[in-house]
Amino acid sequence: LVCLPTFHSYLPRSHRTYSCVHCRAHLARHEELISKSFQGSHGRAYLFNSVVNVGCGPAEQRLLLTGLHSVADIFCESCKTTLGWKYEQAFESSQKYKEGKFIIEMSHMVKENGWD
Repeated sequence: LVCLPTFHSYLPRSHRTYSCVHCRAHLARHEELISKSFQGSHGRAYLFNSVVNVGCGPAEQRLLLTGLHSVADIFCESCKTTLGWKYEQAFESSQKYKEGKFIIEMSHMVKENGWD
């Protein structure tokens, strides 16, 4: 399973977006947010349906809070900071909805464009 990077995508200014806190590269549209109630390696994290400007490391099996998953670390294509991971495969049926989805830790992203 390979993650193909989409590099240097710019999301429309009319949309509320999440960007890399380190270099401000766009990462996701608010409309792609699935859940805010996830736990990353270093604190709270959000689950997204799709992201842009990220690359993927190799998939590996990890025992997470919700069981065994095959995940690949994702990083900002612009500044190379590790942001979270992509769920490649879930081994428990109740977790299958996560497959192909992305976790980004809150400490690595900032909200931009019209949140107030």
